[in-house]
Amino acid sequence: MVEYAKRIKNMEGSASIIRRLFNAMGDPETISFGGGSPAKEALPIDIVREIANDVLTLDKKGVEALQYGDPRGSVDLRRVVIDYLMAPKGVEAKMENVLITAGGLETMNLVCQLFMDPGDVMLVESPTFVHCVEIFDMFEVKCIACEMDDNGLIMEDVEEKIKKYNPKIVYTIPTFQNPTGITMSTERRKKLAELGSKYDVIILEDDPYRDIRYSGEDLPPIKSFDKTGNTILANSFSKIFSPGSRLGYVVATKEIIDRLYEIKTATNSHTGMISDVLCAEFFKRGYYPEHHKMICDLYRERRDKMMECIEKYLPDGTKHTYPDGGLFTWVELPEELNLNTTELLKEANEKYKVAYVAGEGFFVEGGGKGNNCMRMSFSAVPPEKIEEGMKRLGKLFADKIEENK
Repeated sequence: MVEYAKRIKNMEGSASIIRRLFNAMGDPETISFGGGSPAKEALPIDIVREIANDVLTLDKKGVEALQYGDPRGSVDLRRVVIDYLMAPKGVEAKMENVLITAGGLETMNLVCQLFMDPGDVMLVESPTFVHCVEIFDMFEVKCIACEMDDNGLIMEDVEEKIKKYNPKIVYTIPTFQNPTGITMSTERRKKLAELGSKYDVIILEDDPYRDIRYSGEDLPPIKSFDKTGNTILANSFSKIFSPGSRLGYVVATKEIIDRLYEIKTATNSHTGMISDVLCAEFFKRGYYPEHHKMICDLYRERRDKMMECIEKYLPDGTKHTYPDGGLFTWVELPEELNLNTTELLKEANEKYKVAYVAGEGFFVEGGGKGNNCMRMSFSAVPPEKIEEGMKRLGKLFADKIEENK
């Protein structure tokens, strides 16, 4: 057998976590709090079918949808990004500043191809999104963890590690962070943009949950404070339109977009034009505002049920975040109970038929950090199943506590 590239060995750990996550999502008997999927009720199936029936004709958008397209994405969808998703958040962008990607994750891949050589340093949050770590591992990037609190990244630690490690990129999920649900404060967003400019470091702002806010005050993107072009904003249509469409976008300087354009043509030529056309029409025809309100109401109800059930069924002393939006909460079990969520995951899946994502895998620093934690997603689980799933999880922990006595 021909030897695999070194990058494959490098990404084994993070890849195994992602593999387990998708496997748990596929078992119909398991109540899964593991995946970050939108609710099935949040998918605009009837609307998309209506749009498709109308526009996929020879004299309308049929040829555009089925033919090769602009590697940057259609003019219509880039205009949606500029007018509907950027301008209301205080980010000024032109057509030359926007590239449509195949989901939010492709931006991470393209940015790594552009900036990162093997051994280059990237600063990440502690904990951080393991799926992106899988990409960073593939590029043999050295990830250094930065401390967080309830207001997001701690800027003093970020600046200290910029000076110490000379990173090329600081990667952050500032709004309803994956995995914790924490939101970075406005003051820290501004400071992070300033640090990027001061030290000539790329701030990679990954913000796919930003538009799913159902309580609290909306906050400006880090990109809105960027004065030098050092902040790259990455986002996705997966949570507000459809994950199956595989649509995302990146907003950056013309110079960076031009380089990403070249890399994208060498990667997949362009994002799927059928998805591009249907999504653009979804916004242009005015469906988004009502759809957006519906999904926020839906996730608020499920968030509230999850919060109630954590208090009701999990061990006394359990801590958790209370997100103002997004799809996740972060649960921390009392350390003194010695409940290792990594070790218990297989039993939770097979015996109790409930799934979560063990917290340990979100910490790039390793050493067993987070082994009493879990990322819990409530988005795709109806309230009655949230109740049942949390009962099962509570029983698992209660049984283990009894065994450990």
